[in-house]
Amino acid sequence: MNDIARLFQAFLAPAIFVSATALLVLSINVRLMGIVSRFRQYVHARHDAAKNGRLQEADAYMAQINLIEERAGMIRRCFLLVLIALAATIGSCLLLGLGLYWQQAAEAAVIIFVLAMLCLLAGTFYYIREVSVSLSSVCIEASDSRFMDLGSQPEIHRHDPL
Repeated sequence: MNDIARLFQAFLAPAIFVSATALLVLSINVRLMGIVSRFRQYVHARHDAAKNGRLQEADAYMAQINLIEERAGMIRRCFLLVLIALAATIGSCLLLGLGLYWQQAAEAAVIIFVLAMLCLLAGTFYYIREVSVSLSSVCIEASDSRFMDLGSQPEIHRHDPL
């Protein structure tokens, strides 16, 4: 009976990390989907601008595409590191259970768990880096006159309550 209680204790600590890491994976996945969606939008807009002879606008979109590719690379590395951490945490959880009966498995579990936490830390740093540069492309776009229609003034509709 004592071994069963120790087995559940061995599973519990890594299981908490599995849950937390899975939530982080979900967050990263949502961010990656947003980046991919924005990337596709810019690729189509660039194609449309180039096809219709708006070369300055097409160049501006290409600059944005390059920034988004850089951000996507950071998120991809983050995603992979966090997924590796998740798999390693699950593996260490299983090895801890086996470690109740085979000492080398428990030692391997500790090493794998430490490596998993290092991967999680590295992935988190990539996530922090991507989040810190995420608004730069929006600021660049807002200040880039090549995105503006220089031919005519935009129409502003006012709704006067009077």
